Formats: sequence, C-alpha cells, structure tokens
Amino acid sequence: MIKINRHTLDNGLEMIHFEDKSTQMVALNTMYKVGSRNESPDHTGFAHLFEHLMFGGSVNIPNFDTHIENAGGENNAWTNTDRTNFYITVPRNNAETAFWLESDRMLSLAFTPKSLEVQRNVVMEEFKQRNINQPYGDVGHLLRSLIYKRHSYRWPTIGLKLEHIANATLDDVKDFFFRFYAPNNAVLAITGNISFDEARRLTEKWFGPIPSRAVDTTQPPCEPQQTEERRLEVERDVPFDMITIGIPICSVTDAEYPTLDSITDILTTGQSARMIKNLVQEKQIFSQVDCYLMDTVDPGFLTVMGRLNKGTTFETAETEIWGEFDRLKTELVGDYELQKVKNKFESMHIIENENYLSLATNIAFAASLGDVEHFNREVPNYLAVTADGIREQARNLFRHEKCNTVLYKAKK
Repeated sequence: MIKINRHTLDNGLEMIHFEDKSTQMVALNTMYKVGSRNESPDHTGFAHLFEHLMFGGSVNIPNFDTHIENAGGENNAWTNTDRTNFYITVPRNNAETAFWLESDRMLSLAFTPKSLEVQRNVVMEEFKQRNINQPYGDVGHLLRSLIYKRHSYRWPTIGLKLEHIANATLDDVKDFFFRFYAPNNAVLAITGNISFDEARRLTEKWFGPIPSRAVDTTQPPCEPQQTEERRLEVERDVPFDMITIGIPICSVTDAEYPTLDSITDILTTGQSARMIKNLVQEKQIFSQVDCYLMDTVDPGFLTVMGRLNKGTTFETAETEIWGEFDRLKTELVGDYELQKVKNKFESMHIIENENYLSLATNIAFAASLGDVEHFNREVPNYLAVTADGIREQARNLFRHEKCNTVLYKAKK
C-alpha cells in the first residue's frame, strides 16, 4: 500500500502524486475519461484518431516531439474503450518542460488541415494493417458484434468502419476535442523524483489557467441481458481454423472481477495452466489458446481464443473447452493451484509498480474510476479470492445462453 497525494484544481483537474526518490526521472501521465465508448455509431475511431492528433501540434507549440527530445525525455500514448492516455518522462531538472507541453495540448490543438490529413492517413493505414490485411484481424469486430447489440463496446477502439476516419472533417475533430478533452474530464498523475509541493505548484501554474468545459456526459445505451446463445461462422484465407468464445461479465470495479480474472489465470496463464497443459501440451487440440478479460468501465466480456491443430474439428475443440469450464463449475480449485495464481498476481503488481511510469498510469486509471484507493485495494481483493467463490462465479458465467462463438474457418 502506498500513500497517494491528491489535489484538485478549481477547473476540475484531479492531480495525484507519488514521490519516488530512487529515480532521477519524473513522469506526467494525463488520462482523459474518453474512449471508443463515447463515440457515436456513425463516427467511430475518433478517440484513437485523437491519440495521434495530440502529437500533431498544439495551439502554441507546433512541434511537440522536438521539445521532449531536447529535454532528454520520451513520450507516447494509448487508447482503449474507456480512456485515452498520454505520458511524458523527463529528467527531474526538466520537469517543468513536461508541464508546459502537456498543458498546452489540453488547452487546444492546432487543428490544421495538414495535421488531420497526416494523422488520418496513419490511422487508416493502421486499420488496414491490423484489421484488414492481417490474418484473423477482423475477429474482434465479429465477436463484439455478437456480444453487444446496443452498447458502444460493439466496435473496437480502432473503429467500426474505415470510412468513418476517411470522412472525418476538421469540424468533426474540433467538436470531439472540446466535448471530451478538458481539465474537468482528466486525471494528471505525477510520479518520480518530485515533491508534492513542487508538483502542485507546477500543476497550478500550467494547468490552472485552462478553463473547464461543458463535458459531454452522455452514457452509452445499456446492453440487455443475453438470454440465448449466438454463433457466427466465417471462412477466410488464414492458415488454421480458430475458435473464439466471448461471454459477458461485470465491470472492472465490481466485486466479482478479481475472481473472474483469477479464473482466466487458472485456465491459460503459464505452462501449468489447465488449458495449456491439457489442451495444448497433452491432447494437442490447439497450437495455442488464451483466456482473458476486458477491464472495462461498463460490463465487459471474457474471451477464450484457440487456434486449432490440423485434424481437430470445431466440434471437438468446443467440447474440450466446455469440459474445462465444467471442471471449474463442479470441482473446487485446489489450495496450491489457487495460491499460485494469487502469488503471481501479487508479485507482478509489485514488480510492475516499482517503475515510476507504470505506477503513474495505474494510479491514474484508479482515480479515473472515481476512487484512487482502488489501486491500494487491488492486491487484498485478489488475495481474498476463494475456491468456493471461483466455483460460484464459474457456474454463473459458463452457461450456453450467455455464450457468443465465432468459428473462424480456414479456406481449403
């Protein structure tokens, strides 16, 4: 457990801080509470487009990267369904440069036709490489379209259609920016070798003058409870058959999430995990198999994805997967197996957050969920998972009427 310092500016910006004197670096992590869930069905991919546009020049700084490099720093960003995240790391003696740069692009982007054209082409090329030209690249689109019928999670962060980005206008992107990129819709996490007083002073100096904005608080439509199995079979020019199963789950903030996450670890994390050992190594049903959760603000889904070995039928693959599900529903997980999962989570949590930048990102995410102490409760919550709880959640989760299955068939 760590002591996280907090300060909220008059314009609504939430600043959180942790001092780490073991490094000579400082990290600024700015997390905006906007992602693909905030897009409309006819304008998708905008949150991801903005991840790129934010590096194309702000109102007073035409070349962002040059100043970062001159300060001896690095920067990058990522986008998901719920959040858009930007980070800068600089030597501690150049910390103010990071505050200056990050505050200027929160104030306003340059919004030039050239920047839009450049970044739009980059994003469109990424869409083509990842989702059109890459084998199995459209499986995320296919699975989400089965699981979600109303909620905006029904398209991935990259967007629903390529033409949504291709047709984006300067007015479109300006409108999106001023609806979501605001101090009162962001968390600024500052970590590394900088005191709380200095971090607060620089935050007030550079971010304080930015006015709050009328943030769009429209929530996505609630997804109706699924009551029947959904299936889709497609044929593509890929080397091997693949099966993907998606099952709706809770939000990352719900009490049962650590138990569900532990189930995925039991199934596929590590060479001794059940599906790896039984279905890959021993029975050789799959060449590879994975199971993971969506850690989303709204109810997400669990995914099981397996690439079939030659000679294995889809029927056999499904039967074997459900056999592992049924074991969790009927048998209690052993003490050793469960403790191994807990130890792994605790050790990875400690190791990851020894890095000042990783810590900044993780406490920013916790704060963006409404309670920064969610970060400190993570390990205790995972250590509290029980074998009875796993069996109970498995019985509720692994039911055919909740199942969405994509059979991805290789052309002969």
